Amino acid sequence: MRHRKAGRKLNRNSAHREAMLCNMLNSLVKSERLTTTLGKAKELQKIADKAITLAKKNTSASITSLTKMVKTEREIVISKLLKELGPRFQERAGGYTRVLKLGFRRGDGAATAIIEYLSADEKVTPKKKKKVKKQEPKVETKQVVEEAPVVEATPVVEATPVVEEAPVVEEAPVVEATPVVEEAPVVEEAPVVESAPVVEETPVVEEKKEEEKAE
Repeated sequence: MRHRKAGRKLNRNSAHREAMLCNMLNSLVKSERLTTTLGKAKELQKIADKAITLAKKNTSASITSLTKMVKTEREIVISKLLKELGPRFQERAGGYTRVLKLGFRRGDGAATAIIEYLSADEKVTPKKKKKVKKQEPKVETKQVVEEAPVVEATPVVEATPVVEEAPVVEEAPVVEATPVVEEAPVVEEAPVVESAPVVEETPVVEEKKEEEKAE
């Protein structure tokens, strides 16, 4: 992964690349137009826009930062940035340069381009906002079906065991109550008398027959 590898090396080491871009910045500020390769123009565009931003502030801190960016001819370049280019782009918020492609160079076939600062005649034109037509909501022709009212679920009751009915017993006829009879007083039993010995009776008939015979 190429972390912290932004930018183009342009086949040069860091010191050579920094010095080359500073010299190109001086030429661009003086003439406000420069023809170079496409890769160099895109790298120079970053530094040129940053120089204009510092010139617009016009403070001691911003001037110190400009002196670090401009290595040679500081008086000429910094004075032009503060007096001419800074006030020109005071109302513009970024986009101070443009890059125009020219085609390919004869010999090595490198892509060339022109980088230049915008002129004072070019004013900031606000972009027109696109009018978005509000689409009317489509009305569906389907019939609307009314939803049935939601019925709350009744709690489930456990079934009670079925008890067999007892056979029906016929009621007995109601008997009228008999009147209560008072008990008779208890009579004491008489003492038992021993019976006399039984005497055998003589036959009477036989005696009469004997008398008749005697007469």
